[in-house]
Amino acid sequence: MNGSVSVREVMNREYVGASASDALVETTELLVREGEPIALVLEGNDPVGVVTRADILGYLVSKGSPESATVEDVMTESYPSIGPDARLPEARDRMATYNTEWLVVAEGGGPVGTLTGYDILSSVRLESELTETRTETARVATAEEATAEGVTATEDSFEEQGICSACGTLTRSLASLNGQLLCVDCRDV
Repeated sequence: MNGSVSVREVMNREYVGASASDALVETTELLVREGEPIALVLEGNDPVGVVTRADILGYLVSKGSPESATVEDVMTESYPSIGPDARLPEARDRMATYNTEWLVVAEGGGPVGTLTGYDILSSVRLESELTETRTETARVATAEEATAEGVTATEDSFEEQGICSACGTLTRSLASLNGQLLCVDCRDV
C-alpha cells in the first residue's frame, strides 16, 4: 500500500516559517491560524530548527509567561527530514522512528515543504486512483489497437471524466490533492 506514491505527490508545499528572534506569541498565533503542527525556523533560507505546538505547550507549562519569549527559547535544533522523491512507506517509517507526526521535506539542503501523518493517510485514495489510471491507460491502449485493426470501439462515456482544477483539462485521471482535483501533469508541479 502506498508503495509507488512519492512524498512529492502528497507533501504540503507551503509551510510556516519563523525567525529565531520572532515573538513566541505571534508564531503561535500563526500556527493556529494556518492549522500547521510546526514552524520551520529559518536564518535566511537555511533551516536551523523547528518549533512545534508541543514545544510551545511544554514551555508554557515549565517556564510560564510567553509575553517576552522568542522562538529561539523553545525551538528544537534537530528535526526529522526526508527527500521529496522518497516513497511513503519510508516516510511513515521515519515518522515512527522519530515518534513524530510530521517530517520536513528537504531537497538540496533547503526545505521544500512538510509532510504529516494526515498527508500519508489521505494518499491511500491517491494510490487507488493511480492504480485506476494505469488500468484505464491499458484499456485505452487496447481500444486503440482494436480500432487500428478495424474493430470499432464503443463510444466513451463522459460520466467518468472531469476538469482539472489547475489547468482546466478534461481528463479521466483526476486525483484529490490539497483540496483540488488535479490531472497527472499538475500533480507533479
